[in-house]
Amino acid sequence: MSHYKPYPAYRDSGVEWIGRVPEHWPVKPICRVASCNDDSLPENMPPDQVLRYVDISSVNHTDGITDVAEIRFADAPSRARRQAKSGDVVISTVRTYLKAVAAVTDTHADCTYSTGFAVLRPRPSEVEPAFLKWLTLNDLVIQAIEAHSEGLSYPAINATELVKLKAVVPSRTEQSTIAAALDRETARIDALIAKKTRFIELLKEKRQALITHAVTKGLDPTVKMKDSGVEWIGEVPEHWAVSQVKFVASIGNGSTPARDRPDYWEHGTYPWLTSSCVNQERVDAAQEFVTPTAMSECHLPMVRPPAVLVGITGQGRTRGMATTLIIEATINQHIAFLKGDEARIKTPFLRSFIDVAYDWLRLDSEGAGSTKGAITCGQLGTLPVLLPPVAEQQIIITHIADMMKRMDSIASKTERSITLLKERRSALITAAVTGQIDLRGEASAATGTPA
Repeated sequence: MSHYKPYPAYRDSGVEWIGRVPEHWPVKPICRVASCNDDSLPENMPPDQVLRYVDISSVNHTDGITDVAEIRFADAPSRARRQAKSGDVVISTVRTYLKAVAAVTDTHADCTYSTGFAVLRPRPSEVEPAFLKWLTLNDLVIQAIEAHSEGLSYPAINATELVKLKAVVPSRTEQSTIAAALDRETARIDALIAKKTRFIELLKEKRQALITHAVTKGLDPTVKMKDSGVEWIGEVPEHWAVSQVKFVASIGNGSTPARDRPDYWEHGTYPWLTSSCVNQERVDAAQEFVTPTAMSECHLPMVRPPAVLVGITGQGRTRGMATTLIIEATINQHIAFLKGDEARIKTPFLRSFIDVAYDWLRLDSEGAGSTKGAITCGQLGTLPVLLPPVAEQQIIITHIADMMKRMDSIASKTERSITLLKERRSALITAAVTGQIDLRGEASAATGTPA
């Protein structure tokens, strides 16, 4: 933001967290420029009336309103009562650390909002709706709301206290200028963020495609191929064997010891894993531990590394996901372990193959004759698996590791650039609405008119 100039003169705002402001900008409590919670649903709503409901978890200050739930009034939570108009702003007054702040547009003007929101409506004589949006998306205001919230685990602020917080409010003309400049500049930043985010998604798709090709076709493009006999695998190198997981790996799963048995949990020493562990590339630590008594009485397996863990239950994305276990641990009933015969299949190759089989495992586990939303150890056992010679497996493993390292480096740099862009966006908004930069010339430059 080095090309932006400051205002010619400043004064102390009298508000510690705001600091200095342009000398011609007045400081006012938010209630002077916006009313609060003007509209709510009537109590005599028809029970079958369908509401488009927005809860606090569906709002964040960077992406706005991200989700809407359609629900009958009779089934709606009692907090589904606030109403808003296009141009209003919703600000969470509970769990304020979530930074649930968003401007309401025409798309969500017909929604019903949680009473956990304060709905601010611009007073026409005081503030432009477009400026009120940027005023409330200012990091300093968001931080002030957090600072004035009470409670540790569930911090909250009363709406009447929220609107007493101070803000700096320039003239309506200057508000329009600032809002237009921010609309334009943030749109440019958002477009660049979207482009970089899409690049990361494409990189992930390419990475998976390369892994799939490596573990099903090999690395030699001239090798003679044969039909694997498995539709979703297709052709494979002629010298590769086709087997099933149960013939090259031991398979099992665990359980959850009774939580009301202290002798199962207190002073536990054996790492005990849940299905959340499959969301990481490898498992090298545990959050919970069980005792030798639990291991014995609950018949928990002790899985020794290296091994592959697979999420086997639930409708979420973890069902079918795999990770590599590199510590000795036991598991609950929502995970299966695959302990490969290293003389026939290397663990990293088995892990990559399970990754490739993800879509098939999910499809097969929802078919007739199986428990919906669950992969059985039997299904894992009959899963087809390819067996290149062990030496060739090692070459493929090294190739995949090198490829992943390069791609992860590119993705990491791209993610860092996205973070910096988001930081720049937030800093620009804060600087503009608190008068740390003068955007009056920016509007002139954008329209081509003299300043």
